[in-house]
Amino acid sequence: MSVALRPSSGSAPEFEFTDGTERSVHYIEHGFPCHLVRWHYHDDYELHLIIAGTGKVFVGDHVGRFSPGHLVLTGPRLPHNWISQTEPGEVIELRDLAVQFRMDLLPKMAETAPELLSILPLLERARHGVEFLSVDTEWAQGMFQSIRDSSGPARISLLIELLHKLSGENNYTLLSTLAIRSKADQASQDKIEEVTQFISENFAQDISLGEMAKKVGMNDSAFSRFFAKATGNSFNRFVNRVRISKACELLSETETPITTICYETGFNNIANFNRRFRELKESTPREYRRQSRLRHGTRTLES
Repeated sequence: MSVALRPSSGSAPEFEFTDGTERSVHYIEHGFPCHLVRWHYHDDYELHLIIAGTGKVFVGDHVGRFSPGHLVLTGPRLPHNWISQTEPGEVIELRDLAVQFRMDLLPKMAETAPELLSILPLLERARHGVEFLSVDTEWAQGMFQSIRDSSGPARISLLIELLHKLSGENNYTLLSTLAIRSKADQASQDKIEEVTQFISENFAQDISLGEMAKKVGMNDSAFSRFFAKATGNSFNRFVNRVRISKACELLSETETPITTICYETGFNNIANFNRRFRELKESTPREYRRQSRLRHGTRTLES
């Protein structure tokens, strides 16, 4: 099996500069292996369609599988990579179709064209990666190729048509760890940011809903409803997501034993850690570490 190697200088994703001075919408297609297949991020949104091959997809802290028809929208600066499982010497001539567009293109247009406002929630979800689970592959491929073959205003029009269709899709999944999704007023946003910042900095400690409610001057039940609406998670689930996200980082970038990671990330026993990890990542910590090393092109000792 072949894998695409990341830069050997470290585990950080590589920044990809996309020059938007001439065009606001770019089309890319390539096969595998290819120099474009690497752990990277950029300032643009990207719609990515796989039309051949199978393998592993990495989006933020998400690890999953892909096959033909796999369609994902990633947001600005969200790291991502697709690694095919191939035989030695095997070449896939055309595997990926991708459309990149400026991060401010649709929000700026929506300021004077309110008809576009319905697309903005999709772009908000894209900060975490959105996989569309039931989009017709033939239709999607046709739209990508129409964008490829167009230019000027026609290309932007086709992009809007594609995003409009996707914004109405209900069968999707968010890939990377969830964060704030709401467009709350500034006072509410400040409260949420205060709480999520505290959780991010103190995830290894015991953190109670009551403590956080008191922190922002709310009673427990009101805070619970407020937090769930703003983040899309119950309070306990959000705390677990932050802890599991940190665990993923440690599993990917260190050789720290899994039992040690369990306690360092705020879980009080290994059984609970394994249960929550599988619930959120659909794999065990050991499997995640092995998959992550595949992404990195490195080996690890089993913990």
